[in-house]
Amino acid sequence: MQTQEIEVKNERILSIMNCLSPFLHGKETAIKLSLIAFFSRGHLLIEDMPGLGKTTLAIGIARALGLDFGRIQCTSDLLPSDITGLSIYNKNKGEFEFHKGPIFSNIVLVDEINRATPKTQSATRKQSFSTLRHG
Repeated sequence: MQTQEIEVKNERILSIMNCLSPFLHGKETAIKLSLIAFFSRGHLLIEDMPGLGKTTLAIGIARALGLDFGRIQCTSDLLPSDITGLSIYNKNKGEFEFHKGPIFSNIVLVDEINRATPKTQSATRKQSFSTLRHG
């Protein structure tokens, strides 16, 4: 399969690409496409072998843009409230306090979503996020 080279003219995207490239050798296309998806307000699915920089890419984009980063490691025992957050009763104040889950971050990495139960997967689909799954 042959891919067409995408020319980037946006200075902000070029600046971020130059910042991240030294940490993600050989991933220039992944960086470029990730930034295009982000600035287009899209979702992103990255599939690659473990240890090749998918988490580093997501964290790097979040830091370069000054955004919050959240990570969800999917397992069979992950609950929807682990993603969305939950209300916990504070007996000193006599009221419930909501503790936000990672889905409220600006950039959310969902690792190995295929391991989560369907009910938990649907909790992630109700929010905008970037998805990551190991191949």
